[in-house]
Amino acid sequence: MQNTSHDAAGGGSTPAAPALSADHTRAGSQKVIYAAIAANLGIAAAKFIVAAVTGSASMVAEGIHSAVDTGNELLLLLGERRGARPADRRHPFGYGKSLYFWALIVALSVFSLGGGLSIYHGIAALRSPPPLEDPLWNYVVLGVAALFEGYSWNVSRKALNAVRRPGASLWQTVRTSKDASVFTVFIEDSAALLGLVIAAAGIALGHYFDNPYFDPAASIVIGLLLVGAAFTLARETGGLLVGESIDREQLAALRALFARERALDSVASLRTMQLGPDEVLLAASVQFRRGMPIDEVEQAIARLQSAIAAEHPAIRHVYFDAAALRAALH
Repeated sequence: MQNTSHDAAGGGSTPAAPALSADHTRAGSQKVIYAAIAANLGIAAAKFIVAAVTGSASMVAEGIHSAVDTGNELLLLLGERRGARPADRRHPFGYGKSLYFWALIVALSVFSLGGGLSIYHGIAALRSPPPLEDPLWNYVVLGVAALFEGYSWNVSRKALNAVRRPGASLWQTVRTSKDASVFTVFIEDSAALLGLVIAAAGIALGHYFDNPYFDPAASIVIGLLLVGAAFTLARETGGLLVGESIDREQLAALRALFARERALDSVASLRTMQLGPDEVLLAASVQFRRGMPIDEVEQAIARLQSAIAAEHPAIRHVYFDAAALRAALH
């Protein structure tokens, strides 16, 4: 292969970002997950109990939703733990993408278990709707659920705001986030809060019009909402799993960094791949000035390494095109 990679350090990759920074980021992600688990576990139990008492189809859908979300957060924790394992011979770049794999499983779970079961139960209830019961306890549980879900959503929102760029919307921050744990919980909790509103509306309309069909219809709408959330999660995590690059702004800043290096004649391409929430690989195809002594080439590489480590600490592996190095030495 002509463009064989050459390690920028002549045998190692660029120095890793400070461990404290990465550990702090992972601790923040795990806090988001634990908050979501605490909220969903209790809410799911309460919803199912009230659904059994009142016969509300939308409450069953909401109970399924919260139960699925609880299991999903446990899968994200598994992804966090597996992704934190150190690199070894079989996985020389580490296990960071494990988190993206398990986040994709979460998306499939939301689609099949959350969305599918809610739609199925709603259709079954439409065929034989249960009689209307006193909705008081439905409203109580939905209100309490809104408080817990709102707390969990706010924790994930704060985690996203910590990396939010000036002028960027919250949704844009979700789209550019590489931390699957945080944006998965945020999307799930956003869907959960909307689901609570839909469930409350279905119950209220059913009693206002004395029509038992509003409630199961709300269950179907909740299911469709979860299907939409699942597709959004699959799109975001799937891109990361197959090797998504850093975003355009970061890439432009990286090009500007290389442009400042006086030993370079040109930069053909800078290819990056996200290896995990806090780890990026960079393959640089550059043209050094012809006829440079080997020691000057090494010094230029060292300068680039230091600048990259300072300005882009997530880039922990830097490789240069060997053809460009050979051209510089002839």
